[in-house]
Amino acid sequence: MGYLFTSESVSEGHPDKVADQISDAILDKIIAYDPDAKVACETLVTTGQTVIAGEIKTNTYVDVQQIAREVINEIGYTKSEYMFDGNSCGVFSAIHEQSPDINRGVVREDPMEQGAGDQGMMFGYACNETDNYMPLSLELAHLLLSELAQIRKEGQLMGYLRPDSKSQVTIQYGDNGKPLRIHTIVISTQHDDFIRPANETPEAQLKADKAMVEWIKKDIVDILLPRIKAKLPKRVQALLDKDLILYVNPTGKFVIGGPHGDTGLTGRKIIVDTYGGKGAHGGGAFSGKDPSKVDRSAAYAARHIAKNMVAAGIADEILIQISYAIGIAKPVGIFVNTYGTAKVNLSDEEIARKVGEIFDLRPKAIEERLKLRNPIYRETAAYGHMGRTPQVVKKVFTSCYWPPLEKEVELFTWEKLDYIDQIKQAFK
Repeated sequence: MGYLFTSESVSEGHPDKVADQISDAILDKIIAYDPDAKVACETLVTTGQTVIAGEIKTNTYVDVQQIAREVINEIGYTKSEYMFDGNSCGVFSAIHEQSPDINRGVVREDPMEQGAGDQGMMFGYACNETDNYMPLSLELAHLLLSELAQIRKEGQLMGYLRPDSKSQVTIQYGDNGKPLRIHTIVISTQHDDFIRPANETPEAQLKADKAMVEWIKKDIVDILLPRIKAKLPKRVQALLDKDLILYVNPTGKFVIGGPHGDTGLTGRKIIVDTYGGKGAHGGGAFSGKDPSKVDRSAAYAARHIAKNMVAAGIADEILIQISYAIGIAKPVGIFVNTYGTAKVNLSDEEIARKVGEIFDLRPKAIEERLKLRNPIYRETAAYGHMGRTPQVVKKVFTSCYWPPLEKEVELFTWEKLDYIDQIKQAFK
């Protein structure tokens, strides 16, 4: 039986994502100068205010106020009319040291026996629906907003755009569980009040608002969607047809947005960050946390396993769960669900046992395998942590307190297909 499935995304200017990016920028700066730091950094943003709190144990010092302002300006909140901008908003820091009760459970004489930074369960998911083994609905939702942000930053087209936006994509599936068509796209984008009413009557205001929505929708159809289509594989392009339902700014107006429209908090977009509602989520957020927190590192490890397993042909779709006890190095459980798509003559329980044999899932082993003790996190904080392209980049960090630091780091290592041969050999 066919069905509809929907995923959403939010832009880098969404208030929750602003908070995520500040938290991860602070983490990057700390871990660049002190790779062994323990960081749990939370951010709140609202009208004219940024509040940074959390627990940090480090040998270095960073100016969190300066980092926050730089991130806010880079996102695009640079005008006072937004009621939140990097140069003038207040920045309040309430950071203290990590609890020694937690630290004693994590730090070990043998680094490989480092305990998990918390209890909990983490999930990884992959399917062969797209080239990067992600759900199609989420991949399109991310692509719509990242391209819209690119148009905004280019500044030549759609000059009324402001940083905050959301998207939603619904895919229609056939009886065989394969995508048939792109059913509905929803885009809500913040914008300038660029058409003024003829007078101060409610009727004139409604007419001006309607004219703005029509203008924006036309630009979405004529500018954004063609750019998106050009970036898609031919088989996905074919899913865009004349029956597409498109909603643009359904409320009729979206001038008030960003942290002025809604308070933003670190870690509140965990489904956007992962698989758009496909698979499962253990509940732990990622941003602002160093990799000793298995909420982050084990979720990356689970995605790495799931993606390589599907790419190796073990199953068309797979969900991996890894669970930990705080202070204990080895996971207390590994669970696998292939949704009946396994291509090997093994039960999901037997597949799970083999996963535990192939991959060392102790926290320190994950850190080393995926190179997580590096400043690689700011890039994860918008448009999804999963399904991204691995790449090597050079980063330069400057400080009033320490010499400038240049580091070559590898981003999104958990997306590498580097275990296919080992998996094929293990499964014969």
